[in-house]
Amino acid sequence: MVATGTSGNETRMQWAALTGVIATVSVFAIAQGLSYPLLSFILQRQGISPAMIGLSAAMTPVGFIVSSPLIPALARRFGAGRTALTCAALSAITLALIGWTQNVYLWFPLRFLIGVVTNPLYVLSEIWVIALAPPARRGRVMGIYSTVISAGFAAGPLCLLAVGTEGWPPFLVGIAAFVFCGACLALVLRRLPKVDEAGHRVSVMGFMPMAWLLLSAVVVAAGFEQAVLALLPVYGTYYGIAEARMSALLSVMIAGNIAMQVPLGLLAERLTARLVRFICVSLTVLGCVLLPVLIETPLIWPCVFIWGAVSYGIYTMSIIELGERFTGSALVAGNAAFSLMWGVGGIAMPPLAGGAMDILGADGLPITLGAMCLALAVTTVIRRRIV
Repeated sequence: MVATGTSGNETRMQWAALTGVIATVSVFAIAQGLSYPLLSFILQRQGISPAMIGLSAAMTPVGFIVSSPLIPALARRFGAGRTALTCAALSAITLALIGWTQNVYLWFPLRFLIGVVTNPLYVLSEIWVIALAPPARRGRVMGIYSTVISAGFAAGPLCLLAVGTEGWPPFLVGIAAFVFCGACLALVLRRLPKVDEAGHRVSVMGFMPMAWLLLSAVVVAAGFEQAVLALLPVYGTYYGIAEARMSALLSVMIAGNIAMQVPLGLLAERLTARLVRFICVSLTVLGCVLLPVLIETPLIWPCVFIWGAVSYGIYTMSIIELGERFTGSALVAGNAAFSLMWGVGGIAMPPLAGGAMDILGADGLPITLGAMCLALAVTTVIRRRIV
C-alpha cells in the first residue's frame, strides 16, 4: 500500500512538473510569436527595405545555430535549471534593449543575441518534456507540447491587436512574458529531472552521425514551414488570388498544425513514431502534387488543413523518436542538434524555393518542397531495408 501511494504521489509530481514546463514553453512561444511581426512593422514604418527587414529577421535563427553546440556544455557547467532561468532573464533584458534602441543596425547584433539566449531555454524545456513524458504516453504528451508551441506562436501576433505596435506597450508584453516564463520554470525547478548524466559525453557534432535521418527530417520540417509561410502568398499572386484569401489559407494551414498534433501523437502510440513520420512525409509530398491542381477550387481548404498537420507532424514524430532512442547527454546533444538543424532548414529553404520560382514560375514552390520531402521518404525506405 505504501509503495502504491508513493508511486501515485511521484506520478502526480511528474505530471505537475510536466504541466509547469509546458506552461513555460507556451509563454515563451507567445513572446517569440509577438516579437517577429512587431519588429517587422516597426522597420517598415521606418522605411527600411524588405530585403533589409528579412536580413534582420534572419539574425535570430543564426543565433540559434551558433548557440546550439554550446548548450550541452552550458547544461553540464552551470546546471540545466540555472542555465534556463538565466536565459529567461537575458531574453527579457535583450528585448528591452531592442525596444529602447529602435535602430535597424543595432538590431542586427541584438536580434542575433536574442536567438542565442532564447535557444537554450527552448531546448532545455523540450528536453524536460521528453524526459518527463511517460513512455507509454509520450506520443500524446509530445502532441500536446507541439500544439501548445504552435498555438503560442499564433497567439503572439494576436496580442498586437490588443496593444498595438507603437511605443513600449507591445515590448512590455513580450518582456513580461519572458519574466513570467522564468517564474513558471522556477516553481517546478526542483521537480525537474537532470537532463545530463555523468559518464560518456556526447557533443552536438558527435551526435549527428548517430541520428542523421532524424536530423534530416528536422531540416525538411523547418524548411517546409518557413518556405510556405514566406512564399505561399507569393504563389497565390501567380494565379491572381487575392492576398486576403491567401492569408486565410495560411491561417487554415496553421490551424491544421495546431489541431492535429495530438491525434498524430496518439497514432504514434498505436503504430510507431517512425512509421507515422513516413506517413506524414508521404502525405506532404501528395499535398505538393495537389497544390497546383486544387489552388483555385474549394478543395484547397481541407487540403491545406491536412498539409499543415502532416508537415509539422514530421517534426513532432522526430521528437518522439528522439525521446525513445536517447537519454542523458545524448538526449541533450540531440535536442540541441535539432535546434541547429531547424535553423539551417529555416534559413536555407526559403531562398532556394524562391529561386526555383524565379526560374520555373509558380510551380517552383511545390516542386522544390515536394522534391525535398520525396528525397526524405525515399531515404527512409532505403535505410529501413538496409537495416
